[in-house]
Amino acid sequence: MLGITDLKTGVIFVHKNDPYQVMSHEHSKVGRGGAVLRVKLRNLRTGAALDETFKGNDHFPEAQLERRKAQFLYSDGQSFSFMDQTSFDQFELTASVIGEQASYLAEGAEADVLLFEGKPMAISLPIKVTLTVTDTTPGFKGDTAARSYKPATLETGAVVNVPFHVKNGDKLVIDTRTGDYVERA
Repeated sequence: MLGITDLKTGVIFVHKNDPYQVMSHEHSKVGRGGAVLRVKLRNLRTGAALDETFKGNDHFPEAQLERRKAQFLYSDGQSFSFMDQTSFDQFELTASVIGEQASYLAEGAEADVLLFEGKPMAISLPIKVTLTVTDTTPGFKGDTAARSYKPATLETGAVVNVPFHVKNGDKLVIDTRTGDYVERA
């Protein structure tokens, strides 16, 4: 069982018979009252966001999740299709469940899928992914100012700030947690 001190960002637990992931948390104590925890949760089954306040004596069961490797196949805009690497079964997750991670999903990319009670609920991307630049303005001689950046569109449609030496067709390593350029691949 998890207490309110265990509910940190990223923790997944069962609340109202559904798996929820903590997106943000804030402890507070007011006057003579007990401590409370204000959390923003995301329902892994539906993708809906929820704001909750828990008291100091609340306890929650930890979600029993299974992780498997999956490969991203394609997206039709509303859903994302994946293939389980062990069973080769195909499954879909909605765009609301994938969220901002869609910016880093190129066809053929690998991700960890989180299964709750045998059903896929969410994905977890690697910290760094390699993507190709499809559109950026060319750099010109003299662009050597320290820490100067320009926008570049990646194959997934995401736009990141990159150094001036990056050109169309370059493969870049991107940090999926922040969306920042790391290095050329």
